[in-house]
Amino acid sequence: MEKKFGLIGETVSHSFSKSYFDEKFFREGLRDYHYDLYSLPSIDDLKKLLEENPELAGLNVTIPYKEQVIKFLSDIDTDAKKIGAVNVIKIEGGKLKGFNTDSGAFYESLEKWYPRTEASKALILGTGGSAKAVQQALIKLKIPYEMVSREAGKGQHTYESLQKDGSPITNANLIINTSPLGMSPNYQQLSTH
Repeated sequence: MEKKFGLIGETVSHSFSKSYFDEKFFREGLRDYHYDLYSLPSIDDLKKLLEENPELAGLNVTIPYKEQVIKFLSDIDTDAKKIGAVNVIKIEGGKLKGFNTDSGAFYESLEKWYPRTEASKALILGTGGSAKAVQQALIKLKIPYEMVSREAGKGQHTYESLQKDGSPITNANLIINTSPLGMSPNYQQLSTH
């Protein structure tokens, strides 16, 4: 029986997810499993996508819909609810259940590779769904952090403030980019900002 999976986001044609999952399905002998990319101009287009693809069994969610997709879910995992963002949706019997695997994966990576000290301090670039997942991991690891956004807000700095004396970047020994800046295929964008 055919099972379809895919990635939803505003613009996903650049994503390596299709080749990654198609190769993985092939290696595992899952010949009836297929993965596609679904660019949705609006999150409201999700309903039409689901109606036109009843064989969909799961979706990955990317920018900018990790928070907006929650309103379409029948159920949400405890961690995803706490984070306020979803990056994986399981579809079963017409019901959508959301999960967040970003936070756990980031936590495990930091736990294994980042040598924490009393002086550890993080700076998170971005304030979207991925940033929320990173925040949760940092809280669990007891690493203090500050946020940077395009706009000033409660408890967050602006990108312009990073250029000034006394910038929070001078105190951070861990900088995490959760913004779309520098995302494939626009790697050069990051070096110009």
